[in-house]
Amino acid sequence: MSPTATTTAPQALPSELVLGAVRLRVREAARSVEFYTRTVGLSVLGEENGLIQLGAGERTLIELEVAPDAPVRPRGTTGLFHVAILVPDRPALAVVLRRLIAQQIQIGASDHLVSEALYLDDPDGNGIEIYRDRQPNEWRWQGKTIEMATHPLDMRAVLAELPADAAVEAPMPAGTRIGHVHLQVGALEAARRFYVETLGFDLTTDRYPGALFVSAGGYHHHLGLNIWHSRGGSAAPAGSTGLVHYEIVLPSVDAVNAAADRLAHAGAEVQRSADGFSVADPWGTVARVKVA
Repeated sequence: MSPTATTTAPQALPSELVLGAVRLRVREAARSVEFYTRTVGLSVLGEENGLIQLGAGERTLIELEVAPDAPVRPRGTTGLFHVAILVPDRPALAVVLRRLIAQQIQIGASDHLVSEALYLDDPDGNGIEIYRDRQPNEWRWQGKTIEMATHPLDMRAVLAELPADAAVEAPMPAGTRIGHVHLQVGALEAARRFYVETLGFDLTTDRYPGALFVSAGGYHHHLGLNIWHSRGGSAAPAGSTGLVHYEIVLPSVDAVNAAADRLAHAGAEVQRSADGFSVADPWGTVARVKVA
């Protein structure tokens, strides 16, 4: 079954959904900027209202909120598992991999069938994934469930596609964006009720032990939700390092209002703003839902 043919629920989020910027609270500005520019490959796009904006091309991907006295997020709490930066193609991933090797960065690397991914942590312990998608016609669906796995990545094959004129210090190309955000939650059934039955994501697979993956529009996943280190956990203390919020971008005011109404009807506290609303999941993780 093709991903575009995935059946959606009547109240599903629109297929045009994309993810916007992810805001992270960090302790040291210079240390974090060096990591996200020199190691990850993002560019500083500006500073506004005390936030450092990092991105690719003209698109902001990561916002850094600097708080030198922020307590470190405790292990076992809910929140960010990783933020996943999607590069346009395999040669772009090869540039990143070569740069990480040159800098002797400790990484993980996996082939997920739908994608090829590299994993590392920022200086504050925030998980970062950098990945490229395989073409959607290479994804395998069984009904409404997508097949994903965690296999070792063939790094030699990736590096074989390194462009001959590639400069490993070059910034990530335009077209790079936030592909998905993977969250730690306290319980999977409550996560399913909030993210699928209320907010309106489609469940794409629940075949990973301890995890759910959800999306809109037949993507393999826009959000991952797991209890691998957070079963029964609660939010980190207010003001801790880590995820402040992430953005869900919808194509119209009507789509934003419909999502807000569903959440409010289910009893969620919806904080409306000029361009959308903010809402916290049952463990306090905040999504900003806004109009494109």
